[in-house]
Amino acid sequence: MAIRLGANQYGKAEVRVVAVDRSGPSHDLVDLNVSTSLRGDFTAAHTQGDNAHVLSTDAQKNTVFAFARDGIGSPEAFGLRLARHLAGSYDWISGARVAVESYGWERIAVGGQPHGHAFRRPGGEVRTAVVTADGSGDDADVHVLAGLTDLVVLKTTGSEFRGFPRDRYTTLAETRDRVLATAVTARWRYTSAGLDWDGLFDGVRAVLVETFAATHSLALQQTLYAMGEAVLERFPDVAEVRMSMPNRHHFLQDLSAYGLSNTPGVDDTLVYHADDRPYGLIEGAVVRDDVPPAEVAWLGTPGFC
Repeated sequence: MAIRLGANQYGKAEVRVVAVDRSGPSHDLVDLNVSTSLRGDFTAAHTQGDNAHVLSTDAQKNTVFAFARDGIGSPEAFGLRLARHLAGSYDWISGARVAVESYGWERIAVGGQPHGHAFRRPGGEVRTAVVTADGSGDDADVHVLAGLTDLVVLKTTGSEFRGFPRDRYTTLAETRDRVLATAVTARWRYTSAGLDWDGLFDGVRAVLVETFAATHSLALQQTLYAMGEAVLERFPDVAEVRMSMPNRHHFLQDLSAYGLSNTPGVDDTLVYHADDRPYGLIEGAVVRDDVPPAEVAWLGTPGFC
């Protein structure tokens, strides 16, 4: 029996970097969480403890800060710069992956006007980007994933769930009118690496939200597919969309013990119990059949997205 080292990578995880552009009276703030990882010839480090091919994770961290000093721009653009640099830094490094989380800040209004250097975090939604450079130099195969996490959306009607099979363990009642809520995690792969990242992100996000609202949902699976399909129809620069959508259940609360009705179609105000777990987890990918797959772009990304 032979034993050998399998697939491996290493890097620096969760480098928090905040950059403030103070060039004008109104400052611009960028807040990122950056993780880098490298692939290549690191066998000796694992089997012999020989670190001659190991670019230290401390150096990777310092590279993130140094590159931020030159300006960040969009998460995708920053990730591209880092990935190309790291992948081409030494002959024994064959690829690099840079994952970026971008935390949004909005200006605080004072007297009805946006303040020049005071900000607030608007919520839990986070913009993401993952850039993979497979190879080095001009010949590197570069892939860009954009995305978001914790986009919380809810519809108070326009959602059904019925027609499912029933067995001895099924207790769920069918419904033609329910609350549909989820926290969307989505990533989409671009067809090239030289695009209007901010404009595309804003456009894709808007289509995801609008389609969720406009789709009369017969199941969360149907809504997921409709959202991905709408993105691909609207944006030819997007090759595929992968989504993970937990079903944040809202159950009608039984108020009969208090002599109160809580019945759809009867009462104007309905009271629900929001149950955060256990929850259904709906995941899937919507893809173009005329664009080659690129699984290397998804290496290190858990689950569907």
